[in-house]
Amino acid sequence: MAIGKYNVAHKLKKRQLLIAVNCVAGLSISSLGMMAGVNNSKDYIDRMKYGYVDEHGTPIVTNSLLIGGGIVAIYYFGTLLGCLLGGVVGDRIGRLIPSIAFGCAWAIVGASLQCSAMNVAWVCCARLVNLNCIEIGILNAIVPVWAAETVEYKPRGQFMAIEFTLNIFGVVVAYWLEYGLSYIDDGASAFRWRFPIAFQIIPLIILLSAVWFFPESPHYLIKAGRHDDARYILQRLCGPEEAEVEHKDICNIVELEKKHASRNSYLHMSSSAGSGNLHLGRRVQLVIWLEIM
Repeated sequence: MAIGKYNVAHKLKKRQLLIAVNCVAGLSISSLGMMAGVNNSKDYIDRMKYGYVDEHGTPIVTNSLLIGGGIVAIYYFGTLLGCLLGGVVGDRIGRLIPSIAFGCAWAIVGASLQCSAMNVAWVCCARLVNLNCIEIGILNAIVPVWAAETVEYKPRGQFMAIEFTLNIFGVVVAYWLEYGLSYIDDGASAFRWRFPIAFQIIPLIILLSAVWFFPESPHYLIKAGRHDDARYILQRLCGPEEAEVEHKDICNIVELEKKHASRNSYLHMSSSAGSGNLHLGRRVQLVIWLEIM
């Protein structure tokens, strides 16, 4: 499958192409921070039936902490499932299309379901099965990989830092949006919690529309045997001479991955089996338990 006629790689090159890739990657901002304002909304609390808001605007939990806390906590369980799924999907069928496009489409459906939720079961299913499992798992797991593998190696650290800065910017936008909406009808309106959830659909639609016109990761192209396409993308990114050097390096990496394919599993990653002195399992477990604590 050749590179599309309208791919931006035909028009942009070097730094212009790098900036374009980074801007698109930045659109995959997560929904972190969004539920903080949602959980304090009077209409949301009344609808989920786990408490009430007193005359001072303070949420009071009277039913069960498991309802409000469970709705938030299921986010992280969905993220875990999504990351595991995203790693397999992105490695087998490509980083960009259909992985990211599929993730965007599913996340749009999930956001629509969540912002229209009428009860606890509805919102939990929307967060676990649709929005978080796919958006956070696939988009926030695959998009950084796609961006890192597409960006030239020299400014890679800089561009990855910018991308995650944009991720935090998404949290800031969520907080300020919900702060402003808290003044509508003294915070009693359903609009206060439904709109911030639905607002996520805007960057998702932009990302879904844009990915079809961007180049696939050279690493994946080489792994799929599309060496000519990979060379072309690398030439547009860093010039003919450096492209050949980069192409040889990626080929060596792909060959090494194939050689140790039997060890490239989640089981080997978490148990250190076959990792030798690298102790990958120990490192993975350290990261996991630091997050839990």
